[in-house]
Amino acid sequence: MQAVVTCRKAGTQDVEALFTLIEGYAKQGIMLPRSRAALERMIHTFVVAEVDDVVVGCGSLFKLGTDLVEIRSLGMTDGYRGLGIGNKLVEFLLQEAKEQGLHKVMALTYAVNFFERNGFHVVNKEIFPEKVWTDCVNCAKQHACDEIAVLKVLN
Repeated sequence: MQAVVTCRKAGTQDVEALFTLIEGYAKQGIMLPRSRAALERMIHTFVVAEVDDVVVGCGSLFKLGTDLVEIRSLGMTDGYRGLGIGNKLVEFLLQEAKEQGLHKVMALTYAVNFFERNGFHVVNKEIFPEKVWTDCVNCAKQHACDEIAVLKVLN
């Protein structure tokens, strides 16, 4: 039987699962770490993916400007790849952006092919000064960033 993946907005009951998932990526140097306190403060920006009522993926939307939002903290638990979890999370986040009246969705990523399959296009990251001044100024990779910027404009 195929696993059923559901996505929903995150709640405070999800903080520990989010922390564990994000921490795993942060230790690999592919995601910025988030403290439990920060996750509690930002919980309204997160969505989670579940299989059998267990959180197996997450992502968040972070507003950078009047019409620009970033998908960040997008990841999943090892062992759940190939179930379409990433695609479902991005689809859910894009719908959230539309509902908020935001039409430009960007991400900084190492998974360019994944985002391209979801309708994003590679762009020059310097076109996002909002991102640079919000997060990049505090990043250890600030002067040697190897992430690729992608953008999707919503109708």
